[in-house]
Amino acid sequence: MKTFNKVVIAMAVLMVTQINIDQLYAQEFGIQLYSLRNQFKEDVSGSLKTISDWGLTNLEGGGTYGLSFEEFDGLLNQYKLDVVSVGAGYEELRDNPEKALENAKQFGAKYVMCAWIPHEGNTFGIKETKEATDVFNKAGKLLKDSGITLAYHAHGYEFRPYENGTLFDYMAKNANHFAFEMDVYWVQHGGADPMTLLNKYPDKFVLFHLKDMEMGVKGNNTGHEDVETNVVLGTGQVDIKGIVKRGKELGVEYMFIEDECSRVVEQVPQSLEFINGIK
Repeated sequence: MKTFNKVVIAMAVLMVTQINIDQLYAQEFGIQLYSLRNQFKEDVSGSLKTISDWGLTNLEGGGTYGLSFEEFDGLLNQYKLDVVSVGAGYEELRDNPEKALENAKQFGAKYVMCAWIPHEGNTFGIKETKEATDVFNKAGKLLKDSGITLAYHAHGYEFRPYENGTLFDYMAKNANHFAFEMDVYWVQHGGADPMTLLNKYPDKFVLFHLKDMEMGVKGNNTGHEDVETNVVLGTGQVDIKGIVKRGKELGVEYMFIEDECSRVVEQVPQSLEFINGIK
């Protein structure tokens, strides 16, 4: 009888442990709300419900889509969703970082991300890189003092050559108070290799955008491409499986699906099936 009880207890512990592991595994993935920008224009509540129905809880966003914060926050609570990362414009971080901090605190977010450094045409160079690095360090220090991490999202033009490396190398080496969010699509589109970059700067990336690129697309360093080249994760030319596995090894906290194409509602469930199958 004692042996039987020990077996039952051991099985129960294993079951609880597995449930906890599964929950932790699921919590690593989320979605960038820009993916559903067109759906939000029509139905804010319905769009959040769709995300909840997909089984996702972690969001990267920052706006309220015309609703008051109280109304939007009520919907987040209704659908058990959590905004863990909020966006902030470059000019805001440069001129009024306190506003970005206030927005992050209001949402209870752990991260603030910036996705674009303004520049004219194809002129982005070391001057803009140095200016941006200073802006991000100053704003990042303010945010860090409140327990929030600033992450810059590279878009491809940062991988232009500079000295013995790239403009991104300059940013990474001088990022004293900010980190990076890797959009694997834009890294590869800009001419870098996501896996190589992860291994080169294993402590710099705290967030991912998981986005796959249609086979046959040839990248460039402009930061621009047709959004319809976003395909179901695991069906394009980006090594999503390898990147997710490496990201888990490095402790990347949140990996947000970002799918900007018109097929997003059909594609996200397929992408989730793929990444949830990665062991």
